[in-house]
Amino acid sequence: MRSSRPPGRGPVTAYDWLEQHRAHRPNKEAIREIPSQRRFSYVDLDRRADALAAYCASLGIRRGDRVAILAHNGVEFFDLQFACARTGSIAVLLNWRLTVSELEYILNDSSPGLLIHDIAFAETAQALQRLCKIPNLLCIESAAAVQPDGNPYEATLSRFDGQPAQRAALTHDDVSTIMYTSGTTGHPKGAMITHGMNFWNCINLGIPAGIGQDTVHLSVLPLFHTGGMNCYSNPVLHAGGTVVIMRNFDPGLALEVIGDPAQGITHYFAVPAPYQFMIQHPDFATTDLSRLRSAGVGGAPCALTILQAWADRGIRLMQGFGMTETSPACIFLDPADAIRKLGSTGKALMHTEVRIVNDTGADCGPNEIGELWVAGPNITPGYWNRPDATASSFVGRWLKTGDAARADEEGFIYIVDRWKDMYISGGENVYPAEVENVLYQLPQVAEAAVIGVPSERWGEVGLAVLVLKPGQTVEKEAVVAYCSERLARFKVPADVAVIDALPRNATGKVLKRELRLRFVDKNAPAIS
Repeated sequence: MRSSRPPGRGPVTAYDWLEQHRAHRPNKEAIREIPSQRRFSYVDLDRRADALAAYCASLGIRRGDRVAILAHNGVEFFDLQFACARTGSIAVLLNWRLTVSELEYILNDSSPGLLIHDIAFAETAQALQRLCKIPNLLCIESAAAVQPDGNPYEATLSRFDGQPAQRAALTHDDVSTIMYTSGTTGHPKGAMITHGMNFWNCINLGIPAGIGQDTVHLSVLPLFHTGGMNCYSNPVLHAGGTVVIMRNFDPGLALEVIGDPAQGITHYFAVPAPYQFMIQHPDFATTDLSRLRSAGVGGAPCALTILQAWADRGIRLMQGFGMTETSPACIFLDPADAIRKLGSTGKALMHTEVRIVNDTGADCGPNEIGELWVAGPNITPGYWNRPDATASSFVGRWLKTGDAARADEEGFIYIVDRWKDMYISGGENVYPAEVENVLYQLPQVAEAAVIGVPSERWGEVGLAVLVLKPGQTVEKEAVVAYCSERLARFKVPADVAVIDALPRNATGKVLKRELRLRFVDKNAPAIS
């Protein structure tokens, strides 16, 4: 059978999704940007990846070399991903919310030969080039603000259009991407994401989420994060569907896009915070959600009030569990069980194994809380330049997730909380997520987080940190009384603080370490 591959494009690997879509559906829309409304077909995306690969090759970037990107959401993330897949180089995705000193560590660790950056981060990129001795910078200027020939990034793609680079022969074990995960202590670790991990995530997540060529997915999470790239953007591109990219999340705009028949959104994924912010938007009650076939939530325990609010609008949020190191999907709740098992993350996906392990390393029984361990072909081989961190994170083939979990009698898994967020009060383990679920039921509360603070009597007690809805007030005594009626005494917060906004990372997760820095003063007397 004659190959449909255009002549002179070099060897085709099993990991080049664009090659397949170019041959079978070249004019199908692959990427749409919001709010710019730039649209790219699969043949457009294929040509852009080829051009960027050729440019990188002209700079001497070869297999195993790194290319970094510091940018807001846009097609450029996928240009880079597929260009790296063709040359065998490795994409380093940078969190633009980090400081120069934080990024300096990451770039010195990964040593990229090229840093692609938004014009908004030009000053940061230039500083990093000096500090980290980065040989090359390439600037992205918004197409809405300047003509294409004034955009250095687009001008470079135009210059190298039609000049495909030599393809690298890759296997599933080759590293595709490095994603740096933030830790509570020390420097961030670069989780190595392989081509195999990306493939197995497309299978693991794409099938239960019902992803196909007719999928139109609204991507609102930052693309430097695994949630943005892989839930569900990469599975959609693997299947030949359409990814609609929102440059930065805005709850009103997200509702507008989902409700617009012309956009045709069928799939959506976010961490709990965007869902919460959308509930609080005045348009939530009237937005047409009827075209949404799949709405997934993960990344952190989701308050039951959020799940119920969306269920009341006819949308069953499908919970799942994953992390950067698991590509990320490994547990998923089938839509048929979304209401019956409200609060569960589901069961292990087809190509993933899970265990819940107690302190002795033995498997926990039903409803016993232990640490979640995972294994499978979707698990990271380790951390870039950190064999020590790799060794401490694994027991044989099992990755220790650091999440506290339990499984019920039917095997449905519930993520209780992060181990590091648990505190011990009077000898009893307290998982803040359980207390936060109760706090979210208070009508005055917009956001809630619980941390453990020192106590002379109990060792630690809970501090409820609340953000109130506009115009609302709440008394500490009322909060404590409400919790006392619904929680065991040792779980009831001993104190309440009200602040303007919870500190969050780029995906919306609450940064409890910042709350501890703010409220746990080591020189202050403990709560009695």
